[in-house]
Amino acid sequence: MSPRRKAQPPVQPPLVIVEVSLAAADRDCDEQISFLHRDIRFVRIGTNGDVRAAKTLVREWTATADAIAVTGIREARAAGLYDGELEAVERVMRATTDVPVTDGHGLRDVLQEWAIRHVQTEMPGFFNNARTVVLGGLNHARTARVLREFTDNLEFADPLLRLDLPGRINGNPLLEIAANATLWPVRRMPGVVRAQIRAPGQRLSNALTRRAARDCDVVVATYDELVAFGLEELAGKTVVTSTISEERLAELAARGVDMVLDATPQPFPVTVSEAVLEAMMMAIVSDGGRLTNDDLLDMIVSAGMEPRLLYPHGPKRKSRFAFVIHPLSQEFFGRVEPLGTISKVAPPVVMDVVEKVAAYYPPFVYSHVTGITSPTGAEAEGWLISVGGTPRELMAHSPEFTYARLLDAADIAKKLGAQVMGLGAFTKVVGDAGVTVAKQASLPITTGNSYSASGALWAAHEAVNQLGLAEVDEHGRIKGKTMVVGATGAIGSVCARLLALASDELWLVSPETAKLLALKHEIERDNPRAEIHVAATPSGHLQHMDVIVTATSGAGKRVLDIMDVKPGCVITDVARPLDLSAADVAKRPDVLVVESGEIELPGDVRMKDIGLPPGVVYACMAETIALALEGRYETFTVGRNIEWAKVKEIYRLGLKHGMKLATISGVNGVFTPEDVDRVRELALERRAVGV
Repeated sequence: MSPRRKAQPPVQPPLVIVEVSLAAADRDCDEQISFLHRDIRFVRIGTNGDVRAAKTLVREWTATADAIAVTGIREARAAGLYDGELEAVERVMRATTDVPVTDGHGLRDVLQEWAIRHVQTEMPGFFNNARTVVLGGLNHARTARVLREFTDNLEFADPLLRLDLPGRINGNPLLEIAANATLWPVRRMPGVVRAQIRAPGQRLSNALTRRAARDCDVVVATYDELVAFGLEELAGKTVVTSTISEERLAELAARGVDMVLDATPQPFPVTVSEAVLEAMMMAIVSDGGRLTNDDLLDMIVSAGMEPRLLYPHGPKRKSRFAFVIHPLSQEFFGRVEPLGTISKVAPPVVMDVVEKVAAYYPPFVYSHVTGITSPTGAEAEGWLISVGGTPRELMAHSPEFTYARLLDAADIAKKLGAQVMGLGAFTKVVGDAGVTVAKQASLPITTGNSYSASGALWAAHEAVNQLGLAEVDEHGRIKGKTMVVGATGAIGSVCARLLALASDELWLVSPETAKLLALKHEIERDNPRAEIHVAATPSGHLQHMDVIVTATSGAGKRVLDIMDVKPGCVITDVARPLDLSAADVAKRPDVLVVESGEIELPGDVRMKDIGLPPGVVYACMAETIALALEGRYETFTVGRNIEWAKVKEIYRLGLKHGMKLATISGVNGVFTPEDVDRVRELALERRAVGV
C-alpha cells in the first residue's frame, strides 16, 4: 500500500497593495514583492496633487486591493502641486470603507520614535544638545517629542510647533477645552483661507528657521520638504527623514550630508513609505485590517526591520565640545576688543582696574574651533568660552564666584550644541577642582587633569631626549635616577607610576609617611622597572637626579632648592599653582624646567590665537577633544584625585585619534631648539668644572 501524500496547503493568491499618492507620478510602479512570506503585488499611482483623482482611484481599486495607502499630500504641497488643506487626505481615505485604508500615521509614530532611540542607543549621546531644525509640521511631532528628551536646541518651521502650542495645550486640560472652543470657527474655514491667515507667521518662522539651519547639526524633514525649503547648506549635517531611495541618497550626498537616518525600513527592491508598510500589515492580519500594538511588534520583529543609518561619504561621527579659558595675565586682554585698544594706551594703574572689572564680565565665545579630524574619521568642532578673571582675580574671590561663571559658560555651551565641556587653567583649580561645577552644570565636565599629567610626563621624556644628557635605552627608558616630589598627591602618584615604568631608579618624596609607604607597596606590587626609594624631603638626593617631577599642593611654598639640582636635570613642574617661580628658574639656566607638554591636534585645525602654535592646544583641552572624538560625553576627570586608569585611558585615546606631543613649555613659554641647546651647553660646562 503506497504511503499517503501529505496534503499541501493551498497556494495563496498575491495580496494587492495600492498606494494612491497625491505627490508626483514620477515614482509610479507595479512590482511583485514579498513580505512576511506573502507574495504581494504593489502598485503606486501618483496624482500630482489632484485630490479628486485620488478619491476616484481609491474607489476604483476597492474591488481589487487588499489594502490601500494614501500618501503624499505634504510632499505635493512642498513640491507646489497642491495648495489646499491637509485634511483633504481624510476625504480621500473615506472614499471607501470596503477595504482597509491608511495614511501610515500609526506606524509612522512608532518608526519615528524608534529611529531616534535606535541611534541614541547605538551611539550614546549622539543627539545630546544637538542644534536641530524641524521642517514640515505635525508629521514630525513624534520625532520632535523624543528629541526633546536629549536636546533643548530645537527650531521649528511650523509656527505652532515653534511656540510648542500643541505640547502646552495637551498638557493642560483647561487649555485644551479653551483652545478647541476658540479654534472651532477657524477649523470650519476653507483650508486656503486658513493658510492665508497663517501666512505672516509662517514667513517669519521660515526666516528664523533658515537662519538656525545654517549652524544646525540635525535637520528633520521629508525629502520633499528639504527641496521646498531650499536648504543648500547641508554639508556636515545629519538628516532625519523617511523613504529615501538610492537616487535621493545620491542627491543628499552631493549636498554634503554626513548621515541620513531613514526611519522607514526598506526591505524591498522598490522604495516604500511607512503607509505602504502599514497597509501590508493590515492586509496580512485577519481581524478586518485592525492592527494592534502586538501585531505591529510581531511583524516588525518577524520581518527583521530596523531604521536605516546611511553614510553617503562613509561612516563618520561629528561631536561638539566647549572649553573654558581665561586671561592668564593683563597682556591677554590685548587679544579681545575693545580691551586690546585700551591696553595699548592705558597706564598700568588703569589696567589694574580693567583687570578687576573684567573678572565680572559674563562669559563669551572667544573662538569657534573647526577642522579637527581623527585618523578614524571622527570629527569634532567646538567653542572656546572665556571668563574674564585672571588667575590673580580668580584666587582673590570665593570659589562660588568662579562656579557661577563656569555654570553660565556651561549654559552657553549647551545652547551652542556642545556635548562635553572642559575647564582650563585656573578654572579647574578653584575650590573643589570641578566637582561642584560637574554636579550642577547642564552638560558633562572634565578638568583635563588626566591628560595634563600624561602630557607633562610625555614632555619630560621628550625633553630628556632633546637635551641628550641622560642615558636612555633602545626603548627610550631612562637609565638613571628620577624623583617625584609630592608623590602621595593625586597627580604625583600618577607621575610616580609612569616613572616607575620608564626609569631605573625612582625616589618618592612626601611628608605623609604612611601614604608614602602604601604608595611604594602599590607600585612594587605592579612589578615596576625602577627600584623604588622613599624620603620625606628631597634634600640630599637632588644632586643625583636626572629627572624630577614636582607635584605638590604647596601653593607658593618652597618645595626644593633648585640650586642643589644636578646640571642638565629635567624638572617637570605639574603643580598648579607652579612649585617653581620664574625667579627660581632664572637661577639655573643649566636646568630645563618644563611646565607642560602641549598637544598637536589632528586635521586642519582653525581657531583664534591662544598663545600656542597653530593647531596646538594645552593638554587639558586635548582631553576634552579626545573625549569628543571618541563619543565619550561624560564627566571624566574632576576633583583632586586623579585615577591612574584614566590617565592611561586618555593617553591611549589621544594616540588613537592622532594626537601628538607638539611643544615643550616652560615658565617663559615654548622652548625652541636654541633654548634647549643653550641649557645643554651650560650644563656641560658646569659638569666639566664639577659645579
